[in-house]
Amino acid sequence: MKTIITGDIHGKFGKLNDLINKKRPELIICCGDFGYWPNVSWCSPLSNIKLQGAKLLFCDGNHENHWALKERKSDELEKDIFYMPRGSTYILEDGRKILFMGGADSIYKLFRKIGIEWFPEEVITQKDFLNLPDTKIDIFISHTCPVELLNDMLKFDERKINDPSNHALSELWKIYRPSLWFFGHWHKYASGKMMGTNWMSLSAPGFGDQWWTWLKEK
Repeated sequence: MKTIITGDIHGKFGKLNDLINKKRPELIICCGDFGYWPNVSWCSPLSNIKLQGAKLLFCDGNHENHWALKERKSDELEKDIFYMPRGSTYILEDGRKILFMGGADSIYKLFRKIGIEWFPEEVITQKDFLNLPDTKIDIFISHTCPVELLNDMLKFDERKINDPSNHALSELWKIYRPSLWFFGHWHKYASGKMMGTNWMSLSAPGFGDQWWTWLKEK
């Protein structure tokens, strides 16, 4: 299955449609800040996404309407567009298992209105660990990164240093030790290897760096 992984989309679904038209993936996975803001005039509805037969999965970032996500009736928010709750898994056709753990702290929360522009649920908490799978994980999809990668990422934005989500993800890395880890949030492309885990930070449309990548075949 031809699979593309993206960083933050921020509701720029026109850019996403352009990517789909050019590359024709069968599966798209977004590492949070997808742009789920239903019923607001300043964000495009999910119905504007033209999947061309693909399926799309996304974890939550720190810029989604978390209260709307909590009230969802189904994880399928629009046809073939799925929200992947924290701790949920997806098995690829080649048998590899993906674990999703969205969430990150917003650096602008002091200047935003609760329930409108930011939500306490943005940050990973202990409650998000309750339904973790007891199985081998091959690929990890998160919004931000584990503590172990902060030395690599803080050169891009030092304001993101005090996020408890980084510590939560560090604990999950110790549990699962996946082969691959993808995340967004930092709006910069970077990659490396962390004790057996190949990791990649993906940028966002309009930030000038690589905001998507093909998932290599097994």
